[in-house]
Amino acid sequence: MGKVLGDVLGLAAGVAVSPLPIIAVILILATPRGRLNGLLFTVGWILGLSLLGAVMLAIASPAGASARNHPAAWVGALKLALGVLLAVFGARQWHRRPKDPSQAQLPKWMSALDRLAPVKIFALGLALSALNAKNAPLTIAAGATIGSAGLPVGQQIASLAIFVVIASLGLFAPLGVFLLGGERAKTTLGSWKDWAAQHNVAVMAVLFFVLGLKLLGDGISILTS
Repeated sequence: MGKVLGDVLGLAAGVAVSPLPIIAVILILATPRGRLNGLLFTVGWILGLSLLGAVMLAIASPAGASARNHPAAWVGALKLALGVLLAVFGARQWHRRPKDPSQAQLPKWMSALDRLAPVKIFALGLALSALNAKNAPLTIAAGATIGSAGLPVGQQIASLAIFVVIASLGLFAPLGVFLLGGERAKTTLGSWKDWAAQHNVAVMAVLFFVLGLKLLGDGISILTS
């Protein structure tokens, strides 16, 4: 289990450093129902990661993801494909990044966050975790890694739970500041939001590319060993 956690913690960190969801939760916390909506958004995020990871575990185990204590060939092929996908996205993001970070613009849907009902806030958290172009491949790769290790079911579930917790730290931080930070919370969260908004594209591009290369390496290693 220790080796599996070592393999998936990097993927979890990649999910945790997701500027757009962090900006979204900060904006949500600034709305009149910030406490409730912030918690609902975070719960939706956790549920999205958990469901996607659980589906991957359910697919991996019966499909023979582990062959003689070594990941099966299809696991290597999956990681290779995900790695190519992320690397290509990373290159495209870097090419499209604004030359002047101060000119970076947030997605238009963020301007409507203060008007969304709690159910839609929950659904947004679910979508940004399970359907995001970066988070979904990383969560799928983590599920495949856990499922291919030949661990007992209990250890698989525990490994997935640890992945989800680490992957959610990016949201836990602003939520914790909001709930415990008192009067300084607004200023602190505002500065975090401004930085993330300016550097969102560049951060995402680097993460896409670096994590794509990692998955490429993992896939090649599995297929050639």
